Amino acid sequence: MNSSSHHSPADILAFHLEAGVDVALAEEAPNRFTEVAPTPAAAPTPQPRPTSVSNFRPSPAIAPAPATPLPGAEEAVSAARSAAAGAKTLDELREILSRFEGCALKQMAHSLVFADGNPQARVMFVGEAPGAEEDRDGLPFVGRSGKLLDQMMKAIGLDRTQVYIANIIPWRPPGNRTPTPQETAICFPFIRRQIELANPDFLVCLGKPSMQTMLGIKDGIRSVRGRWYDYDTGTRTIKALVTFHPAYLLRSPLEKRYSWRDFLSLKKALAEKN
Repeated sequence: MNSSSHHSPADILAFHLEAGVDVALAEEAPNRFTEVAPTPAAAPTPQPRPTSVSNFRPSPAIAPAPATPLPGAEEAVSAARSAAAGAKTLDELREILSRFEGCALKQMAHSLVFADGNPQARVMFVGEAPGAEEDRDGLPFVGRSGKLLDQMMKAIGLDRTQVYIANIIPWRPPGNRTPTPQETAICFPFIRRQIELANPDFLVCLGKPSMQTMLGIKDGIRSVRGRWYDYDTGTRTIKALVTFHPAYLLRSPLEKRYSWRDFLSLKKALAEKN
């Protein structure tokens, strides 16, 4: 073999660099054929699965959240009660709400969504919480569900000049998520005072959350919608009706026939109490 077939160390290093080898892991290349394969780790012994509900204990990572209020929630609820009680008119209540700092939802919302319609109306609708369009406009039920509510009212001869509309939660939860029990508890004194000051003849709970919060009913809405209940405003007892929320009807249009019956019941009650 002539000398031209030999390569200098520099040429060999250049060749390896061009091939992408730029890190030396050892002084000498290991012989993989002489290495002993590592012994595989023993598989963990499987733990027996629980055989009944009685001996099942969920992992702390997936256990349900406790039902007790979060730290500070009791103080916020107490502050809300005191603040709401100090309102003598609906305008004062709105002003008090605009200054209230006890609910974190206020910091994340664009607008205070207090109410719409006629405060002297005989009918008051109460939903759960505003959505994105309501947050933008500062008025309840102005999105798709609000347009459906307008159509439902029109079918029985009502419009927004003849009703009063509000929500339990006056600020939009971020991402339209469901309000937490703590947020609902903090806002509840305000909607209760709002109903007391508006003093309608009839209260309509739109959806299950409104039904549960305003009337304390824990049953499913299907079994109680269309029924009338007594609601104590603080100054007198009025009739309260439970029906589906318009947002639910948009997702389940076949259920509109039940809401139609509920609104006919409202129409009849208005006529009888004239």
